[in-house]
Amino acid sequence: MYAITLDGFGGPEVMRWASVADLPAPGPGEVLIEVAAAGVNRADLMQRQGFYPPPPGASEVLGLECSGVVSRVGAGVRDFEVGQSVCALLSGGGYAEQVLVPETQVLPVPDGLDVVAAAGLPEVAATVWSNLVMRAGLHAGQLLLVHGGGSGIGTHAIQVAVSLGARVAVTAGSGAKLARCKELGASTLINYREADFVAVLGDMGGADVILDNMGAAYLGRNVAALAPDGQLCVIGMQGGARGELNLGALLGKRGTIHATGLRGRPATGRAGKAEIIAEVRRQLWPLVAEGVVAPVVHAELPVTEAAEGHRLLDSAETVGKVILRVRD
Repeated sequence: MYAITLDGFGGPEVMRWASVADLPAPGPGEVLIEVAAAGVNRADLMQRQGFYPPPPGASEVLGLECSGVVSRVGAGVRDFEVGQSVCALLSGGGYAEQVLVPETQVLPVPDGLDVVAAAGLPEVAATVWSNLVMRAGLHAGQLLLVHGGGSGIGTHAIQVAVSLGARVAVTAGSGAKLARCKELGASTLINYREADFVAVLGDMGGADVILDNMGAAYLGRNVAALAPDGQLCVIGMQGGARGELNLGALLGKRGTIHATGLRGRPATGRAGKAEIIAEVRRQLWPLVAEGVVAPVVHAELPVTEAAEGHRLLDSAETVGKVILRVRD
């Protein structure tokens, strides 16, 4: 089969569409998917640069989510059948013609959704649902602050929060991104180049939940922006990994900080991927089928143009997801 390989670590130009070894037949509980498309995530950019190696036993091929058609199933697989359109959360391997994945990380493509667009859902859906709903318990009437509102995570989080009846504030770096966030349901729009989100949220009584992709750079300011009993969910470290925390300020807010990743979670067991995917399928997938929550796709490119896909995701102009088409 063919897959994206790396000529060492570095810029987008190190990626090549090349012949690699075929995958083995699926083992017990596994599904073999003929990949139609793969979503591009910031973790892919980090892995390409040598900063985010795959977990032990995972494929070295980039790609944490994909969509396609089931081609074979292993012993004991009951929920999926050959020929079915699916999408899947992966530990790696999505930028390829085929991928092997545990059945517990596979989802049916929701009714009415294009199979290529579905490639942009599993990673954001699992990240947002596990943090905002399963961990923070976001509910109607609360105020959510989303940093990076124009990102794939951000555009999805806005829609999920609005569907739950929450109010949404977002930060972004351009008027165009903020306008798109408003279309998706965000009601408080903060251009971080022009305004202080701490001051804006302070005037609103603080955020009940903050979804943060910046990490260290925003740590103190995020605590300041929390409402009493607020929760800070850190899902990224674009602003660094080490920060100084004023515990007195956190105690004063009775605040909670969660720091969670998705790729390194166990496949099964407590807080594992199987549990998250089951909840996504049970609670979120009906909203996707109804069109209440939809993937926001900035661009679809052939997988042979993966380098351009990475450049696009890293661009300040991109809103939502970038998708790599493997098959038409």
